[in-house]
Amino acid sequence: MLKIDNLHVSVGGHEIIRGLTLAVPAGEVHAIMGPNGSGKSTLSFAVAGREGYDVTAGSVTLDGESVLGLDPSARAAKGLFLSFQHPMEIPGVATMTFIRTALNAQKKARGEAEVSAADFLKLIRAKSKIVGLSDEKLKRPFNVGFSGGEKKRMEMLQLAIFEPRFAIMDETDSGLDIDALKMVGDVVNSLRGQKNGKTARGFLVITHYQRLLDHIKPDRVHVLAGGRIVKSGGPELARVLEESGYEQFIEAA
Repeated sequence: MLKIDNLHVSVGGHEIIRGLTLAVPAGEVHAIMGPNGSGKSTLSFAVAGREGYDVTAGSVTLDGESVLGLDPSARAAKGLFLSFQHPMEIPGVATMTFIRTALNAQKKARGEAEVSAADFLKLIRAKSKIVGLSDEKLKRPFNVGFSGGEKKRMEMLQLAIFEPRFAIMDETDSGLDIDALKMVGDVVNSLRGQKNGKTARGFLVITHYQRLLDHIKPDRVHVLAGGRIVKSGGPELARVLEESGYEQFIEAA
């Protein structure tokens, strides 16, 4: 599914990711944990294609096809999704118009039939109930006037509608209450085992806390420190990190 090999990423001339290698097979959820400044968000932005995050060496492939060199919209059309740690507001742009335009742009790029206005209305209303967003919120400009938790629910609404082949979730759990954490887990769990074409979906979940992983139950947990993976293990590794912290891994890096 997603394979990252010896990745090096620089931001503003400073190397942040230093030889990171990671593979997430189809149908699996992997979690990345690590101290602040270790490169977690840099990794997510580099894979998604954000400007200013320069890949200086290594490769990133999705289903065996390189995504490096593609702009973010082309990567999205290939099935790559990024849930932001700090979702932005877009004043003047209607929420439903924004999401439908993004959905149909992806479908058009893949040669699929676009979703009609009537069908999209049914779809977004059904998915919005799952993530706990009211019709009133859907009528607002995109994320304008939303709380932090509501913005994260909007991210999960897009995830549920787009049904990407691979999703990177950058600290989606920050600012969420108990009910919202369960909602995020429900959305991820409903998608991870589904089929999209011939390939099951995969997830890379970036988090600081065990609490989200209680709902998602990752297949693997990786520790990112000093710009590379320094430790990998099963779900129990997350509990070890909560108890002992990152000091030993920082020293190893």
